Amino acid sequence: MHTKLVIFGITGDLSRRKLLPALHEIVEHHDLPELSILGVSRRELDVAELISDATHSSLLTPITRVHTMDLAMADDYRGLKESLALQDDEQAVIYLSVPPGAAADIADFLGQAGLNGSNVKLLFEKPFGFDLASANEFIERTARFFKDDQVYRIDHYMAKEVAVGLLQLRATADSHHHSWSAETVESIEITAYETLGIEDRAQFYEQTGALRDVIQGHLMQLLALVLMVPVGLGELSALPGARRDALTQLDPVDPEQTTRAQYDGYTDEVDNPGSTVETFVSIDLKSNDPRWQGVPIRLVTGKQLHEKKTAISLTYRDGSKDVFVEGEVTSSFDGVSEAYERVLIAAMNGEKYLFTTSDEIRRSWEVLAPLQKAWEMGDRPLHRYEKQAHAATIHLKHHI
Repeated sequence: MHTKLVIFGITGDLSRRKLLPALHEIVEHHDLPELSILGVSRRELDVAELISDATHSSLLTPITRVHTMDLAMADDYRGLKESLALQDDEQAVIYLSVPPGAAADIADFLGQAGLNGSNVKLLFEKPFGFDLASANEFIERTARFFKDDQVYRIDHYMAKEVAVGLLQLRATADSHHHSWSAETVESIEITAYETLGIEDRAQFYEQTGALRDVIQGHLMQLLALVLMVPVGLGELSALPGARRDALTQLDPVDPEQTTRAQYDGYTDEVDNPGSTVETFVSIDLKSNDPRWQGVPIRLVTGKQLHEKKTAISLTYRDGSKDVFVEGEVTSSFDGVSEAYERVLIAAMNGEKYLFTTSDEIRRSWEVLAPLQKAWEMGDRPLHRYEKQAHAATIHLKHHI
């Protein structure tokens, strides 16, 4: 089937850094059905220059064109539909590489213009709301014009090697990895450390913070992979349900079992002296699943830390330990090595196991709701830490 990939925000940072390079690799190295790319932009642009700047190649130029339109004008979406000229034997994969606030509006406009047939898929980037109420609203708005099987919610951490390698390991290993439980595992820690600060994302980060940016989506999804009942590689369609079931068993977080902090100099970077946005979060969780009762679980993320590292660490009751680190875990079951290549190929092929379901989104927000409420009420302190600090030091110094 011919795939017409529509990219809203084709000139944006994500498109240039991730999407277009991933598409270059797909076209060059993967045997996929015919593909054409339609970029959506507010202004005219030089396609050849855009492709060359993003991929250092001209491979995508012959299959790429740009449609200019005003994203806020409903009539322009009817023009997009005419330009796309989607046939019954073709599919449109529409990638919304736009700010979250614009994504729901674009989905509405697409639906109103009739660009929501069964051969249309809609790809959203996180965050999926900012709390439980906004997540529910976003999900309900999308459902006005698009069925659930048409919606692909991207958490690229689920397509990274650490997640895919872990999935492969749990599905195939004949060791204790295959039967993780309280009988063998003493504790679980999942971390995402960054050495950089917020860089040029001040506006985004002031609206988001570390809890929403990393914990709610990325780390909760990785935790679900650890806690879930293993799914075989031939049963990947069952993976979202297995992750959902694992999240359902988690108790809502106890705000007293958390640490919230902000690195020195953050308020200057965002030009907001009174900002209380966190750049470091550590939360302790527990599961009511009989297989995991009594096993301490910790999720930690932060910026301006001493190292860049995403890792899943399991300490076993026999004293041994396994650490699965992004960049050090390899997988081979799908022949793809980069997260956005994997996301795009899966969406084109209609494989939804990498994508986050509405039930998973709702449950992760439910788990975090007590902490968000405590922060809103000012019930938990915001600590400070020096740049390049060790995460363990921050946690031990401030955890109550």
